[in-house]
Amino acid sequence: MSNLTPAALSLAPHKHFNMNWWQRFLHRPFFIKLLHWEYWSMNTVYALVYPVFAWLCFRSGFKFFITASNPRIKNGGFLLESKKEIYDLLPPLLHPKTLLFSGGTPATQVIQSIKENKLSFPLMAKPDIGMRGLAAKKLENESDVLKFIPCFTINFLVQEFVSFENELGIFYYRYPGESKGHISGIVAKEFLAVYGDGQSTLLQLLQRDKRFVLQIPSLQKEYGAGMNEVIKAGEKMLLVPYGNHARGAKFLDYSHLIDAELTQTIDDICQQVPDFFYGRIDLRYNTWEELRQGRNISIIELNGAGSEPTHIYDPKHSLFFAWKEIIRHWILLYRISKINHRKGHPYMSVADGFAMFRENNLYLEILLQVHDRLLHAEQ
Repeated sequence: MSNLTPAALSLAPHKHFNMNWWQRFLHRPFFIKLLHWEYWSMNTVYALVYPVFAWLCFRSGFKFFITASNPRIKNGGFLLESKKEIYDLLPPLLHPKTLLFSGGTPATQVIQSIKENKLSFPLMAKPDIGMRGLAAKKLENESDVLKFIPCFTINFLVQEFVSFENELGIFYYRYPGESKGHISGIVAKEFLAVYGDGQSTLLQLLQRDKRFVLQIPSLQKEYGAGMNEVIKAGEKMLLVPYGNHARGAKFLDYSHLIDAELTQTIDDICQQVPDFFYGRIDLRYNTWEELRQGRNISIIELNGAGSEPTHIYDPKHSLFFAWKEIIRHWILLYRISKINHRKGHPYMSVADGFAMFRENNLYLEILLQVHDRLLHAEQ
């Protein structure tokens, strides 16, 4: 297991074949989503377990308890938290160097700042307040900066692109006052990639995999006429270079690989983040052994109270498994928040909580517009 990496974080080459009518029928987006719960909307998946969250709020005195979970992060990291503010809490050597810009900053000014801070391409541009991987864009050169940065009308980040091939999400929690933390789940991420067969176009290759069929509309905006190009036999084409489920990445449950050495490494890292008790660390790494030893890793994001135990989205898991894990993590969140509340960290009132949700919904509309502009700018 010394060189274990998430299986093969790419697809095996496809054989050239023609689907029969039944396969074509089941490859329609409607049926793909209907028959695979991992593609359902968040509200659909959570509908039957929301009462559990409501009950925990009731037990907290009709308050949104989540804000007390991670006192140094806005809203506990539940919604609308700044990625840059979280990066500033992390040990500098454990995350990519990151620059913050206001929405509407001229691309030429961004280029100048990149040079002044001695960043080198490729780079990543993404919203300072992000959701589901929306509006994230890899910048290969200055031309990409000039093309894509004008799309950002919201505060955004430009950061070093981490070249480690493998990506994980590690869910961590620690009860306030306890000396040791715990890992409650690990998700490995297969990036959206295809292998050419020398006969099929990019579009045809995508049409063969149900997961990729759902990504065709956004990829058509991004790749345009390139969708009709034939990919050389054996050539791997990485279409989305980051592990986001909404952008086609496949999530695999690696929780069975939790051991004492990895737990100690992650606990050592998380205890360097002030008042961080609950959330998911998304990181890139080189090899599994180096990860366990804390070497050659980089934290892409640290997420707080709003984190999902994303290992639930492994296709092998049932919806009942997902519900069980969601509830288990909400109870952990409630217990941690309750301890912090006793230490003087406030809960959020119901009125402020609903205001937070309204603000988040308004922001999401703007974020979706930015995401769409980025896709169209590619053409």
